[in-house]
Amino acid sequence: MDTVTSADGTPIAFRTLGDGPTVVIVNGALSTAADASGLAEALAASGLRAVTWDRRARGDSGDARDSAPERESEDLAAVIEAEGGDAAVLGHSSGAVLALFAASLGVPIRRLFLSEPPLHAGEPAPHDLPDRLQALVDDGALEDAVATFQVEGVGLPREMVEGMRARGALTLLAPLAQSTVYDARLVRDAGGPTAAMLEVGQPIVILRGEQTFPVLVEAADRLAAARPDAELVVVPESVMHRPDPAATARIVAERMG
Repeated sequence: MDTVTSADGTPIAFRTLGDGPTVVIVNGALSTAADASGLAEALAASGLRAVTWDRRARGDSGDARDSAPERESEDLAAVIEAEGGDAAVLGHSSGAVLALFAASLGVPIRRLFLSEPPLHAGEPAPHDLPDRLQALVDDGALEDAVATFQVEGVGLPREMVEGMRARGALTLLAPLAQSTVYDARLVRDAGGPTAAMLEVGQPIVILRGEQTFPVLVEAADRLAAARPDAELVVVPESVMHRPDPAATARIVAERMG
């Protein structure tokens, strides 16, 4: 992977695949650049240059204590600049929130593809969730931080999360515990969304699965209603908050021209 230095000095690792117009992928919570490899391969096969990157506190990227959504927006700006300064952005889940928030701050983005962004989604998480997650991380209770984020931030049933713990899934996710603080902070501060996020000038395509969580159907539909100029695309192949690589790449490539 290549590395670029963000505005606050944090190293951000990224990888490119393919040739053509650039599409930067922004992952959701508890995921790394490697988790977007299938989507990147599909985009590359569609004639696009796909860029995957580890958001701060994940994978091969660095971190800075108490990072805010503005810092993650600077990370995205640094990746786009490293790739020539001209890119569309495909964000999934909280990554879609970050993409739209970054655009509202003036990060140069040609076009936004927002996959199931949890904007206006359900009951908001407790306001102090990021602080409690940080306390767990500082105490070394990494699995507890991941579990708390999954229950209070994502809304998964506690029984399901404890089942994940019993199967060892939380152990695998524990290295990403610090990133849950930043995702919780991002959705708290920008998941409303902000007025500026609803006023960005870039063309917007909103994607959601036909079979996904009802709260995400509502979130996508509400965003589309708030931005009548946006295009809402229902993707039958994407199931339960997992974007289908081939179908998503086809939709992106068609609109990238």
